Amino acid sequence: MDLKDIRELVQMINSSELAYFELKMDDNYIKMDKSLTRSLVGKAPVENIVSKADINKNINSEIVNKNTDLDIEEKVLIKEEDNLLTITSPMVGTFYGSSSPDSSPFVSEGLKVSKGDALCIIEAMKLMNEIECEYNGEIVKILVEEGQMVEYGQPMFKIRRG
Repeated sequence: MDLKDIRELVQMINSSELAYFELKMDDNYIKMDKSLTRSLVGKAPVENIVSKADINKNINSEIVNKNTDLDIEEKVLIKEEDNLLTITSPMVGTFYGSSSPDSSPFVSEGLKVSKGDALCIIEAMKLMNEIECEYNGEIVKILVEEGQMVEYGQPMFKIRRG
């Protein structure tokens, strides 16, 4: 079988309705599988064609609706917690409430704290980072547990300023 014969064979198979063809002849082996491309080449139904403008319109309306919902929720939270401040994690790491497993925690709920007091330690990349309080006030709620992984910006403490 020479190159001319192979080209003719490929053209015949391409123009036929065959989805799969395999030929073994002496030392030659030819295999053609059109089943995968056949399903992709077919015409799309008209009802499935969507214009770019339709997609953008739907996305924009979804974003507007979600933003409106978020604004309402944030306003409600602010009104409920007007005098509470949230201390968030400045980094990703592991939260520790005390300097060692045997020592007492830096803070507890109801404890008065001053600006500069240690609140916790966050271990990041084998470094212990002491997190200090930025306000004078009272710890209302500790939102994370000992040994818990914290993300950047994750709320860790609720403090009543005063």
